[in-house]
Amino acid sequence: MRLVSILRRLGFLLLVIWAASTITFLIPRISPRNPVRERFGELARMGGFTPTDLDKIVASFSAKFGLNKPLWRQYLDYIGSVARLDLGVSMNKFPKTVWQLLMESLPWTIGLLLVATVFSFVIGNLLGAVAAWPRSPRWLRGLATPFVLLMGVPPVLMGVFLMFFVAFRLKILPMGNAYSIGLIPNWSLGFIIDVLKHQILPALSLILGTVGSWVLSMRGMGVTIQGEDYVLFAEHKGLNGGTIFRDYYLRNALLPQVTGLALAVGTMVTSGIVIEQFYGLPGIGSMLYDAIKVNDFLVIYGVVLFITIAIALLMVVVEMLYPLLDPRVRQK
Repeated sequence: MRLVSILRRLGFLLLVIWAASTITFLIPRISPRNPVRERFGELARMGGFTPTDLDKIVASFSAKFGLNKPLWRQYLDYIGSVARLDLGVSMNKFPKTVWQLLMESLPWTIGLLLVATVFSFVIGNLLGAVAAWPRSPRWLRGLATPFVLLMGVPPVLMGVFLMFFVAFRLKILPMGNAYSIGLIPNWSLGFIIDVLKHQILPALSLILGTVGSWVLSMRGMGVTIQGEDYVLFAEHKGLNGGTIFRDYYLRNALLPQVTGLALAVGTMVTSGIVIEQFYGLPGIGSMLYDAIKVNDFLVIYGVVLFITIAIALLMVVVEMLYPLLDPRVRQK
């Protein structure tokens, strides 16, 4: 890959980061709500503040967070902070910084999304490839049909069904939370098993809701690949069906799916955020939901910007690695 091509993609990444930063800065500012006044107003209702004290505290914290400056000045300060990777301090959980909150929530989100994405991609593509392969047994091809039907069910609704039937009715798995109430987080085997049990239903909600799209796209690619010359040539050479399926059929059909994987991460992240909040997992989704409730816009900035940059970076990495996966691709 040429240096010009790499620089072009890095420039596009910087443009995406700037656009995401600008949008996440402007949207919370549209709201007439004052996050500082709301936060300390809530504390005042619990007792301890007089109206005069509240006004002084709000004015002091507004100055600290730069809310008393003109909008254009706030924007320049924010862009400068983003360039320094400084996402600011949470208003709701002061004095914790946004980075501290992200580091606390990120492992839960990465664990859930990584498992769900990998299982969904592998299961969906294998079932789609088998469904399109004419030599597959009929019963094996029929396994793809239920997953295609489940594609119309949103992951959140799938989570409701699983929670009601599996957790509430059958009581096979926990209904929610990251681990059982009363347990202290540690690295013992018992605690790890308890955490994994609590992650099964959220992961299944994402997997069952997304496998069908991989099955359909892979089946379409498989039908197209069957008519390619290299597949026909391999058949005429007398190669066994397993070799043709693995080396000539599956490997070539998977190439466009790798590109689709980078694009699907955005949908998976969006669904995962809602699933986390629904099951009460302490991930980025719950963190964002709590920040929106109290209009903690610095945390909203940080979460949305972090997710946007992560997805954009992943797409750039996949695009750069694609020539390594397919030598026929040549970058100009």
